[in-house]
Amino acid sequence: MGMTLDQRIQIPKHTRREFRERMQSGELKACIIPVAATEQHLEHLAMEHDWASCMHVSCEVAKRLDPHVVVAPVMSIGISEHHMRHIGTITAMPGSFLSMLHDGIRSMHHAGFDTILVLNGHGGNMAPADGIWGQFLQRFEINLQFKSYWEFLSPEEAAPYLTTGRFPGHAQEFETATALALFPENVRQDAMEDQEDKEPLAATAENGQAMLDLIVENTAAHLKAMIDGVDVIRIPDFHE
Repeated sequence: MGMTLDQRIQIPKHTRREFRERMQSGELKACIIPVAATEQHLEHLAMEHDWASCMHVSCEVAKRLDPHVVVAPVMSIGISEHHMRHIGTITAMPGSFLSMLHDGIRSMHHAGFDTILVLNGHGGNMAPADGIWGQFLQRFEINLQFKSYWEFLSPEEAAPYLTTGRFPGHAQEFETATALALFPENVRQDAMEDQEDKEPLAATAENGQAMLDLIVENTAAHLKAMIDGVDVIRIPDFHE
């Protein structure tokens, strides 16, 4: 029996033979490594929001580009020190996070990928990754890109679906709308109405789905361009 689509798009669903044969055949062209966080999202959103959203986008992109893209296990702990006053948040120090990310990239490079998109779902991961990315590029010498999934939704595209205009915002209208579309069980309506911050009340599942559809479409187009050699990141030469 062949693999199902849901199995084909996730590395952990493969047996070692299945992955080896797909890679050796040349079928697999690119890998997505989702990175995010487990942290407070105000009173009304579940703390899994960042990684669950990032994994959803990653898998939907892989489905669109099937059978050429696979998704690595999500890194669900990110750099969230600024949220630690809210107990339950889990954080990594920047060095720990970047070490694990490096090792994940190294593993996928070792597997044979020379096109890797690290798809980020948490703002706190951005500055540390940006600071070290040139060194990662020099280390691996491949088309390795770090992008946050909301970068694939322009302000102009988002505007018709946002009443407040805050984008992406932490647990505000955008994230609440995407949660209502993807996992409404993670949105506590009573808490949303009771909390001081009222902006999330503007969110709707319909608007969330519309924005997610655009994000998936644009991310898939970007990754396809990476695979085709149209969008290739420049490896810096620090001796220039």
